Amino acid sequence: MTTTDPLAPFRWLNGPEGEDSGPLSMIFSVAFFRGLDPAEVVRRFSRGEDSGQESDFDGLDAKASEFVNETAGGNGGGYVGVFQAGEWCVAVEPYGWMVTLHEVVTKLSRGCEVLAVTRHDYAAEHSFAYAIDGTIVTGYWPRYPYERYGSDPDRLNAFMRELGMGLDEPEDDAAWDAAWEDNYDTAVPRAFALAAKVTGVPFTPDLLDRPMLVGPITER
Repeated sequence: MTTTDPLAPFRWLNGPEGEDSGPLSMIFSVAFFRGLDPAEVVRRFSRGEDSGQESDFDGLDAKASEFVNETAGGNGGGYVGVFQAGEWCVAVEPYGWMVTLHEVVTKLSRGCEVLAVTRHDYAAEHSFAYAIDGTIVTGYWPRYPYERYGSDPDRLNAFMRELGMGLDEPEDDAAWDAAWEDNYDTAVPRAFALAAKVTGVPFTPDLLDRPMLVGPITER
C-alpha cells in the first residue's frame, strides 16, 4: 500500500546544521501576503523607504550575508526578497525572524492578510503567525501546537489535525515526552504544510528560482 507523506514537499526546510542545511540554512522566515503587490510588500518592510530592486535569490542571500557579517547576526538578515505566487506574494527573509514578531506582523498585515513562519534553531523558537488587518488571528510555536493564541486560536484546527498535530496539552510526563518527540523534527515541515493549506502556495525549492524584488528591512 502506497501512502503519501504530506510533509515530504517541506522537509527540505528542516535541513540539519552544516552544508546539508539547505539554501535557507537554520534561521529564516517566509511570509505570505494577500492583498498587496510585491513592491508594496517591500515598502512595508522598509517603512516606505524602498520599493525594491530586481534580483534573484543569490543576490538576496549575498545582501543578507553581508548584513549579518556587519552586524554580528543580532539584527537578523536585514533584507527581504518578494515575488508573486498566485493570489499571494511570498516574502523570504534569510537569517531573519522579524516578520513573526507580534509588533511587526500586526503592522505588516494592516489592510491585508499575512501568514508567516520562522525557523530559528538557536536562541529563539520556531514561530507561526496568521494575521488579518492588524490582528493576529492564530499563532503558535510549531513545537508546541497545543499552545495557540490570537483572536481565533482554533481557526486552523481542522488543517492542523489533518497534519497530525496534537492540539490538546499533554496531561503527564510520558505524554509530554511523546509530544516533544513527535514535534521536534516535524515542527517546521508541518508549519509550512499548514501555510500551504491556508494559502494554496506550497513553499517548494523551485520558488527560490523566481525573480524577486529585494529591499531592506527597517527596524520597527
